[in-house]
Amino acid sequence: MDISQIEPKIVWKNFAALNAVPRPSKKEEKVIEFIKNFGENLGLETMVDDVGNVIIKKPATAGMENRKTVILQSHLDMVHQKNSDIQFDFESQGIEMEVDGDWLKAKGTTLGADNGLGVAAIMSILESNDIAHPDLEALFTIDEETGMTGAMGLKPGQLQGEILLNLDTEEDDEIDIGCAGGVDVTASQTYDLTESKGQIVRIEIKGLQGGHSGMDIHKGFGNANVILGRLLYTGVEIQNIQLIEIDGGGLRNAIPREAVAILSVRNSAEFIEGATTLKNAILEEFAAVEKDLHVNIETYSSTDKAISENDSRMIILALKAAHNGVFRMSPDVADLVESSNNIARVELKDGNLRILNLSRSSVESTKFAVAEQLKSVFELAGMEVEFSGSYPGWKPRPGSDIVKLMEKLYERDFGAKPHVVACHAGLECGIIGANYPEMEMVSFGPTIRGAHSPDERANIPSAQKFWAFLKEILKEIPKK
Repeated sequence: MDISQIEPKIVWKNFAALNAVPRPSKKEEKVIEFIKNFGENLGLETMVDDVGNVIIKKPATAGMENRKTVILQSHLDMVHQKNSDIQFDFESQGIEMEVDGDWLKAKGTTLGADNGLGVAAIMSILESNDIAHPDLEALFTIDEETGMTGAMGLKPGQLQGEILLNLDTEEDDEIDIGCAGGVDVTASQTYDLTESKGQIVRIEIKGLQGGHSGMDIHKGFGNANVILGRLLYTGVEIQNIQLIEIDGGGLRNAIPREAVAILSVRNSAEFIEGATTLKNAILEEFAAVEKDLHVNIETYSSTDKAISENDSRMIILALKAAHNGVFRMSPDVADLVESSNNIARVELKDGNLRILNLSRSSVESTKFAVAEQLKSVFELAGMEVEFSGSYPGWKPRPGSDIVKLMEKLYERDFGAKPHVVACHAGLECGIIGANYPEMEMVSFGPTIRGAHSPDERANIPSAQKFWAFLKEILKEIPKK
């Protein structure tokens, strides 16, 4: 099926036009110009702020002038991931799409439905001439996926709207009213190298399912870096371990799926025997949730230099002691993770160590409680620790007027109650709300699966449902 024939045609037309424009995070110059031209060609007031966010204003339709002003908000950037066998340049090529039953997907790359469908819906409202709506401010932010610098750079007073509709969630039966904030915690150190004194062993962990370090943190999935730390710890007291290399995990916002360590031990056979006993216990622990987990522990050959036994011991103890996973459940919202940490990346190469963490919380004080606990552990191990990229959470306001309106409209139009939720992921609402504390905010969107991966796909019937819901909300916005 041709994407131009999918209903609602106006939304899919704009999504296709958007997806023809390269827009990886931190390289959004082309899409900023695209959206700016889109607003100006419609004759609407359009501006680009100091950091690259685009704001387009559209007056209310006839009879809606006395309603509250609404901000429609989505982010312009997309995660750029592709399958290893695909040749694709995200900086110069548009996304190639195909319809697969009820789903739209890309050919071997991320689709960009996160958050491109939200952007396309806003574009469609802006260019429409038959959709009732109040005064609108369309806010297109940049760099949501790798730092939220667009939302952070939005200045107070740039927006006058009283209600913000963020179109960046991925379950069409959810109304999101809160999210976690986050802070990056990075531990690092440089160690002197020496000749290894023992026998070489290689440990490899693979086959874990990974997942979103916020949304999936409570599901009991394995973290490859944590498992690696446990295996190393089995020999830390008696095996004279010298670490040569560690390569575990990747992005801060992804639960690590794989990790490899190369090390020198006093007696490889003895170490492997003890580590294998723990390996079998770990496989049993995770049998229900990590069916593809594989742990290989074997002798190896390496001429690379190692770090000292004492430095190795400090690193291993830190990996064993550092908190990973849920830190606290919310006492205010049932089943919501309040705070957590993900030990996302461990890298030791040529004596240079970096341990990357992402600590999250919907409460600012506990966010830093987690981060400071990590800092304490890593500093006790002789490492330097840096906090960066901090952004605030979004405190839920379940009784707000916009939430009540959306619950009523959803139940009326779809015959079921929506799930009013807060999430343990990061949304721009918390950052925007810091400068606009009185603004009512809510987030919703169409169903999207596999975001941030080449498996990303958007559900076509869900997008139709989302579009109908959005139009009804705008029509029913209360008076000022």
